[in-house]
Amino acid sequence: MSPLPDTAGHNEAATQDALDAESHPDPALLAPAPDLPQGQLTSGPVDVRSVSLALLAALASLYVLHWAAAVFVPLLLGLMFSYALTPVVDRLVRLHLPRVLAAALLLISVVAGVGTIAWSLSDDAVSMVEALPEVAQKVRRGIVSQRNQGPSGAIDKVQKAASELERAAEEGAGTAPGRSVTKVQIEQPRFNIKDHLWSGTLGLMGAAGQTLVVLFITFFLLISGDTFRRKMVKIAGPTFGQKRLTLQALDEIDLQIQRYLMVQVFTSALVGVATWLAFLWIGVEHAGVWGVASFVLNFIPYFGSMVVTAGSAVLGFVQFGSFEMALLIAGATLLINSIEGYILTPWLTGRASRMNPVAVFVGVLAWGWLWGLWGLFLGVPILMAIKAVCDRVDELKAVGELLGD
Repeated sequence: MSPLPDTAGHNEAATQDALDAESHPDPALLAPAPDLPQGQLTSGPVDVRSVSLALLAALASLYVLHWAAAVFVPLLLGLMFSYALTPVVDRLVRLHLPRVLAAALLLISVVAGVGTIAWSLSDDAVSMVEALPEVAQKVRRGIVSQRNQGPSGAIDKVQKAASELERAAEEGAGTAPGRSVTKVQIEQPRFNIKDHLWSGTLGLMGAAGQTLVVLFITFFLLISGDTFRRKMVKIAGPTFGQKRLTLQALDEIDLQIQRYLMVQVFTSALVGVATWLAFLWIGVEHAGVWGVASFVLNFIPYFGSMVVTAGSAVLGFVQFGSFEMALLIAGATLLINSIEGYILTPWLTGRASRMNPVAVFVGVLAWGWLWGLWGLFLGVPILMAIKAVCDRVDELKAVGELLGD
């Protein structure tokens, strides 16, 4: 038989070690727990108070932006136009032209050019507006004729049954003795052209006032040069790192917005010219007006091309009287905008300037909800400025990554 192991000595040694540990405990275990502030049990991953304050601040900011749209929209429009025109003014200044005179001449030239184009196309635009009632009638007749050519649907059957019931009710009412039916005639109010002229005049005066405000803001920003840049860097903070970060963010905003505007003007001009030539080839009336509309609406992402496509298809159906021609016009418009949006613009902007399409779409919707049509127009430049700032701040880099491509 093999001898049994001697476990008695091992047990006595383990017991002695346990007694020594109790008599001489580890000092780290006897260290007191850190004092926590009153009311705070644990430091969780989310501070509810900070999140609530941030949410309230965001809601208050949205309300102020919506409430003060009459102030923010002209200011941002003037700022964007100054970004677009600053390189031209700087080049004129390098030619020994005073900055004030260079800015004034440039703005006068731009206003004169836009006014000349609008005046040359005013007759075609007025003709299109005057033809809108006839367009509506032709579209209605075309839809009715197309519906009558096919088999009658459930709506037609319901309408027919309702007509039969109405006829039976009229016959029953006519045979009832001692009953008389009083006919009621509703007179439409007379058309008073003074009311429409007054409201239209107020609208034109408001638009002219807003345009004048935008022109003055653009002029003052152009003649100021880099004054506001130096002031922003000066008030950014006392340390050199804060000033350098602010300067980098401002340079990034300038570069991205100027590049975006240059690309947008160039591609919108190409879209306008291509639309004009395509509509001339097809034979669409007022092709010049459609070219200008395509140029202007191309600055609104997604929605501008949809408006041009739908409008040209409807007027094409009215002019040619067939759905095939309407589809041809809509297809030509979609082809031009697809080439511009998916091939030309990404190639010109480069990957560094691209943004996430989903973020752009949602952002444009949000700014359109805040400021209407001008929000759709200003949405992308605002998002680019936000991305440039978020890429330079550590706490906001997640937002910049979300907006980036």
